[in-house]
Amino acid sequence: MARIAIDPITRIEGHLRIEAEVTSGKVADAWSSGTMFRGLEMILRERDPRDAWMFAQRACGVCTTVHALASVRAVENALGIVIPENARLVRNLIAGTQFLHDHVIHFYHLHALDWVDVVSATKADPAKTSTLAQSISAWPKSSTDYFKGIQSRLNAFVGTGQLGPFANGYWGHPAYTLEPEANLLAVAHYLEALEWQRDIVRIHAVLGGKNPHPQTYAVGGMALRMAPDSPTGLNSTSMAQIKTMLANARTFVDQVLIPDVTLVAGAYKSWFSVGKGIGNYMVYGDFTDQTGDAKTNMFPAGRILGRNLGRVESLDHQKISETVAHSYYEYEGDDTAGKHPWKGETNPKYQGPNPPFETLEGFDRYSWLKAPRYDGQAMEVGPLARVLVAYAAKQAEVVKAVDGLLSKLSLQPADLMSTMGRIAARALETQLLVPHLESWLGTLEKNMNSGNLAVADSKSGTPIPGQEAEGVGFEEAPRGALGHWVVIKDKKIANYQLVVPSTWNGSPRDAKGQRGAWEEALLETPIADPEKPVEVLRTVHSFDPCMACAVHVYDPAGGSSVQVRVV
Repeated sequence: MARIAIDPITRIEGHLRIEAEVTSGKVADAWSSGTMFRGLEMILRERDPRDAWMFAQRACGVCTTVHALASVRAVENALGIVIPENARLVRNLIAGTQFLHDHVIHFYHLHALDWVDVVSATKADPAKTSTLAQSISAWPKSSTDYFKGIQSRLNAFVGTGQLGPFANGYWGHPAYTLEPEANLLAVAHYLEALEWQRDIVRIHAVLGGKNPHPQTYAVGGMALRMAPDSPTGLNSTSMAQIKTMLANARTFVDQVLIPDVTLVAGAYKSWFSVGKGIGNYMVYGDFTDQTGDAKTNMFPAGRILGRNLGRVESLDHQKISETVAHSYYEYEGDDTAGKHPWKGETNPKYQGPNPPFETLEGFDRYSWLKAPRYDGQAMEVGPLARVLVAYAAKQAEVVKAVDGLLSKLSLQPADLMSTMGRIAARALETQLLVPHLESWLGTLEKNMNSGNLAVADSKSGTPIPGQEAEGVGFEEAPRGALGHWVVIKDKKIANYQLVVPSTWNGSPRDAKGQRGAWEEALLETPIADPEKPVEVLRTVHSFDPCMACAVHVYDPAGGSSVQVRVV
């Protein structure tokens, strides 16, 4: 038996420690520890609820807009405000663009290097790489000379011995099975995605004023002027710019992301049977079309229990609770009982770092993450949950996309419940979202040209009522189900709780000993070399963890940013 600890896990946002017990070449048990304290809920107390979104989006330095949106939705829910159609469309465009940006960045820059051996690419035949590229896609950057140039840049970079973003990789590890030519193709697209991601977020600059931390959200709508013939605000010129950006995004997703993910999935097909996790999936639902009716959600709400794709269970947010039995927090009264977020507490109780985990009885609190549960059950959230719920609900576009990929890889729907399935679901979701973005933009442009320019509710400027009010803002963020809960008393915030996707997925055990999604998914993960546990990274990274990435770690001594300990 070997015990490994990776602290911190890199290529994620924030600070995460994973400790695992390896027996007979597989993970026998695992513990997920969030190693930083957010405390944003404490900062928000006693503030004007209409200002909450400006603070809430500072919970993260990457997916900032999702917290702003969940926050304004929570306050609007509490105050009974219904936003106009144009505000909903603009919010959809900002949030949907965040999905495109986040999903592409995740695959290439946060996750691909778990599957792609960068050093192996230096040995590739550029001519064979060109043949491979042209066999899977019509993407124009596919000539032999192009790949020669990429390889020359890579050779020079590797030759310096200073690998920068490619440092600390387990290059040459036996778990890497892609041919050198496929590795070179992926490295080329890694570099291209760096340029692409810079362009797509310009949509946030047009609609939100800036990225990160857009500035145009407002309780009641959007602080954005719609004026087709004006030199400022959202006008015909900016509409045309967004249309071009979305067209370019569609081409990159269709001709680069989808072929690359399909290539990697086919090469690592065995990973459709690894990382299956808890088998319970939850989606709040999001992205309404036309009327704003939740029944038209692109992402339908619901739950799947026990891997049963034959039934979608309903949602009742009153059944959501957070427990802290093994977290660095305490509740007044019973720490083993869960609290609904409206009654939630953020009372830090840090007891110092734990020794190596032996058994559940051998330690008490080990994470800054709470343990959210739905009706007492752990849930997985994220792209896989959304795709599975939509598939089980027989949403036509999702069924067609999923069945097409499964047929190409000779797989069954249940195979998606895996490490590789999360990657595939994220890519399919990205592809499916682009036409919706184009449709929302088209409707917004039609409204503007017809003189429908309203972007805020008429009641949004009225005083906050003096009586107590409670509100909840649900959203599907790129990483999964996001909820903000607010309690308003005396016109100020009396309580505010965020339950974020990585809290659902990365939670520690609850009082019953139930593991969170990451801990459960790591079970049975094969480990070829405990000194180089790339397989652990594959499963953890497949969830795209985000641990409140506005906080960073700096080592002035210049030490290693990743330490693996084998006991």
